[in-house]
Amino acid sequence: MPITYDVNLSILFTEIPLLERPAAAAASGFGAVELWWPFAGPTPPDADLDALQRALDDAGVQLVGLNFDAGDMAKGDRGLLSRPAESGRFVANIEVAVGFAQRMGCRTLNALYGNRDADTSPARQDELAVENLVLATAAADRIGATVVVEALNSYESPHYPLTSSRAALTVIDRVRAESGLHNIAFLADFYHLHRMGEESIELIDRAADRFGHVQIADVPGRGQPGTGAIPYEQVLARLDASGYAGYVGLEYKPVGPSADSFDWLPFRPSTVEVSS
Repeated sequence: MPITYDVNLSILFTEIPLLERPAAAAASGFGAVELWWPFAGPTPPDADLDALQRALDDAGVQLVGLNFDAGDMAKGDRGLLSRPAESGRFVANIEVAVGFAQRMGCRTLNALYGNRDADTSPARQDELAVENLVLATAAADRIGATVVVEALNSYESPHYPLTSSRAALTVIDRVRAESGLHNIAFLADFYHLHRMGEESIELIDRAADRFGHVQIADVPGRGQPGTGAIPYEQVLARLDASGYAGYVGLEYKPVGPSADSFDWLPFRPSTVEVSS
C-alpha cells in the first residue's frame, strides 16, 4: 500500500499562527498532522486545549502524533523524563497529553528522553527515565496508544544520550521487560540517524518491525527530501516494501514557503493518500 504522510505542524507552516496550521495542511492536501507539545507548560488551560481541538476538527485533519511536554526546545531542552529536577513536570503532563490524544483519536505519543544532567549520574538518570516511561506507557495503554522513543543527532543535541537506533531500542527493551507492556516502540527519524552515520535502508532491513513511527528530513540542512544526501526514493520504496503500516511524518525545515515544499512527493499534494 502507498506510504501515508503526515505534516509536523511544529516545524512546517510556522509562517502562520499554530491554530491556522491545520487548515493550511488540509489546503495542501494532507489529512493527517503531528505536533510537538504545543503549549508553554505541562498542564495548559482547558480553553487552550479546546481551541486546538477546534482548529484540528474544523480543518478536518487527524492528529496522528503528539509529543509529551519536552521543556523549552528553543533553549535546548530535549525532554524531561530522565532529569530529576524536571521529572515532576513530565509526570504532570502524562495524563494531560494522553487525555488530549484520546480526545483526538491520536495513538502515537513521543517521549523525548532528556539531556544529561551534570549533577546526576547517568545510571540514575537512566533509572528515572525507565520509571517515567513505564508510567507513560501504562497511561497510553489505557487508550490503545503507543509511546515512541527516538534517537537524536549529537551535532544539534550534544547532551542527549540516545544517539543511535541501538541505544533507543535498548531503552525500549528495558521498559518492556520492567513493565510487561509492549506498547512502546522506536521512532525512526532518518534525518537524525543518517547524521550519526546510520544508513536508512540498512536500518529498515534490520529493525522496521520495531518502528512505531517514522519521520523524515534531508541531510545536512534538514530540508525536504531532494535537498540533501539521503536517497529518499530508494529509502521510501524499501520502507513500503518492509510492511511498515504507520505514518511517515514530514519533520523538515522547508526550503521556501511550506506550501511549496511538497513537490518531491511521488504525487501531487492534492492526491496525497490519507487515513482516518
